[in-house]
Amino acid sequence: MSQPTMSFTPEQITTLFIDAARNGETDLVTQFLDAGMPADCTNNQGYTPLIVATYNEQLDTARLLLERGADPNGVDAKGATALSGVAFKGFEPIARLLLEHGAKVDHPNHAGRTPLMFAIMFGRQAMARFLLDHGANPDLRDAEGLSARDLAHRQGLGSLFEAKAPNP
Repeated sequence: MSQPTMSFTPEQITTLFIDAARNGETDLVTQFLDAGMPADCTNNQGYTPLIVATYNEQLDTARLLLERGADPNGVDAKGATALSGVAFKGFEPIARLLLEHGAKVDHPNHAGRTPLMFAIMFGRQAMARFLLDHGANPDLRDAEGLSARDLAHRQGLGSLFEAKAPNP
């Protein structure tokens, strides 16, 4: 009697790959990449392995994906980049990694919202400062005409934009 063979659809293989990235299974992600899986493949929601890994705070997996050619500016179905998700979550070490690999600090999603806007909207003050220190523009406007500066003032976080006093 012969052994049954397992076969997976391309969609199932992509799901397994993205799940491995989500769970930080770096060895498994390496095996998928070594087998020829594209680092920037997407699932039915437009998520890439990098977007999913970064959103779930999988630093080592994100580093591997970037080193193996993942686009730091790849977008999901809503136009959000990995940096947008990291800004919303407040994961500064991953934001630093993304910027070191060429992520655009002001990349807007389809609604015109930038990573800085997400950091401010979700009260991630340390992340907002980090993004500002790395060149984020607080005056870009989203589809509703609001800037990160406007959002900060609405939430009582206007101090984010006050000039820092020089150290004596």
